[in-house]
Amino acid sequence: MKNFLIAIFAIFCLNFQASVAQSVFDQVNDPYFGESCTSIMVGKKASTDGSVITSHTCDGKYRTWLQVEEAQKFDKDTSLTIYKGKLKTETPWDQRNVKAVGQIPQVKETFAYLNTAYPCLNEKQLAIGETTIVGPKELVNENGMFLIEELEHLALARCSTARDAIKLIGSLIKEYGYGDWGECITIADKKEVWQLEIFGEGPDKIGGVWAAQRIPDNHVAVSANISRIGIIDKKDSDHFMYSDNVFSVAKALNRWDGKEEFKFWKAYGKVKKPFKIREFFILNTLAPSLHLDFEADELPFSVQPDQKVSVRDVIALYRETYEGTKYDMTQNLKVIKKKLNENKEEIGVDTLMAANAHPWPNKDNRALYNSLKEGAVEYQRTVAVSWCSYSHIIQLRDWLPDEIGGRAWFSFDNPGQSPRIPIYSGTSQLPENFQYCGQKRYRDDAAIWQYRKANKLATLQWQTTRKGMMEEVAYFEQKGFDDAEVIETKVQELLKEGKEQEAKVLLNKFTRDFTGATMLRWKELENSYWSKFGTGF
Repeated sequence: MKNFLIAIFAIFCLNFQASVAQSVFDQVNDPYFGESCTSIMVGKKASTDGSVITSHTCDGKYRTWLQVEEAQKFDKDTSLTIYKGKLKTETPWDQRNVKAVGQIPQVKETFAYLNTAYPCLNEKQLAIGETTIVGPKELVNENGMFLIEELEHLALARCSTARDAIKLIGSLIKEYGYGDWGECITIADKKEVWQLEIFGEGPDKIGGVWAAQRIPDNHVAVSANISRIGIIDKKDSDHFMYSDNVFSVAKALNRWDGKEEFKFWKAYGKVKKPFKIREFFILNTLAPSLHLDFEADELPFSVQPDQKVSVRDVIALYRETYEGTKYDMTQNLKVIKKKLNENKEEIGVDTLMAANAHPWPNKDNRALYNSLKEGAVEYQRTVAVSWCSYSHIIQLRDWLPDEIGGRAWFSFDNPGQSPRIPIYSGTSQLPENFQYCGQKRYRDDAAIWQYRKANKLATLQWQTTRKGMMEEVAYFEQKGFDDAEVIETKVQELLKEGKEQEAKVLLNKFTRDFTGATMLRWKELENSYWSKFGTGF
C-alpha cells in the first residue's frame, strides 16, 4: 500500500513539475562535467580468481541514495513510464524536477537490482559501470526519450547477460530515441565484460549511434570520460556490436569522409586522442612491460596485465593519486625543518612534506600555492577525488550461486579515504540511511555524511592523519573479505536446504552490520580530528 500511495503521489506531482525538469544541456554548468567517472574492467582470465569485474566512481554532485528494487510480475498490456531528472533527487520518493517523458510496454517479469544513481547490479549477476564521454553538442537531441540511467535500469531489470543488455539498449534507442550526452557503460556478466559507447544522432533525428567492444578475457581496460573504441571489426561479432547507422550517420554529419579508416572515437568523440592521464596511468600500472607512452597518439583499447589482477588490486587503483610519480600534486608542497641534536643545537635542516599537503587540493588552494611559488601544483585528474558521490567495484563469479556470486564493494564519498561495504546480488534490503542523499545539503540521516565529515577533516593535516585513517581502511577491507568468506559458506548451506529467504536475511544483516561498524569507526575518527584541531586549523 505504501509503494502504491507513493506512486500515486509521484504521478500527481509530475503533472505540476514536468515543466521545471533540468535540460540535459544544463549539465555543462556542473564544474565536474566531463571529468566525472572512472570504470576499470577485468576479463575472467585476467583476474586472479576467475571473476569478471566492472566498476564505477560516480564523481560529482549526483544522488547518493540507493535501494534495492524488488523483482516484479506484471499483467499483460502493462505500460512502464520513463522519466528524466532522477539523477539528482534527494530520496527515492523525491519528485522535484522529475519529468515523465513517455511510456513503453512493460515485460511480464523483472529482476531485482541495486538502484544507484547509475543502476549497477541485478540478481542474475549482470553489472554495469558508467562514464560520461560527452562528445559534440550537435549530436545531442533532447527529444530522445532515454537518458543513460534509464537504459541501465531497464537492462538490469530485464536482462541476465551483457550481450542481451546491449541488444536491448540498442533496440530501445532505435525505437524511442536517445536524449543524453555521449555515454559509456561497462557491462559485465558472469562470463564477459563489454564497453558500450553511445552518442546522439544529431538535431534532426531522435535516435542514436553506438558501438560495443568486448574486453578479451585475458585483458583489462579502462573508461574515464573519453571515447575509447577505435576500429570496428565488422567480421568479428564475438568482440564487436554496433548500430546499423554507425557509419552512415558519421558520413551524413560530415564526421567521417568515408575514405580514411573509420575509428569510432575519432568520428564521434570530439577528442584529439582517446586517452588522458587516468587511462594511461591505470593501463601502464597493470602492464608496465608494454612501456606505454603518454605522448602517443593512441593507447591500446585493452591490455594483457603483466600479472593477474585481483579485486583488491582494483580497489587499490581506485585510491590512486599518483603519489611518487611526476603527476603527484603534493610533490612540491614541502617545508624546511631544523635538525637539532640532543642539546637542542641546530645541526642542519630536513625537507619534509607540509603537514597540510594532500592530493585533493581544490581550485582555490591550487591558486594560493601557485601564487606563492609558480608551478607549485599542476592539476591532475586523479582516480580518487574528494568530490566523489559513491563508487563500487563489482565482481561476478560463475562458480557461485547468483545470490552471492555478484558482489559489489561499495563506498560513499572519496574512494581514497572511505571503507568499502559488501553488497550482494542477493541482498534485498539496505540500511535505512542509504535512502537519503546528502548532496543538496548536510543531512545527519544521509549515509554519505557518516564518512564525509571525517574524510574532509582528515585533509586539514593529511600528513599526520593519513596513517591512522588508512589503517582503518585496510582493517575493514581485510575484515570484509574475511567475513564474506564465512557468510558465503553459510548462505550456500541455506540455499542447498531451500531456505532462500533465510539466506537473503543473512545477507541483509551482513551489509547492515558491516555498514554500522564502519560508520561508528568513522564517527570516532571525526571526534578525534575535532579534538586535534579544536584550537585551530
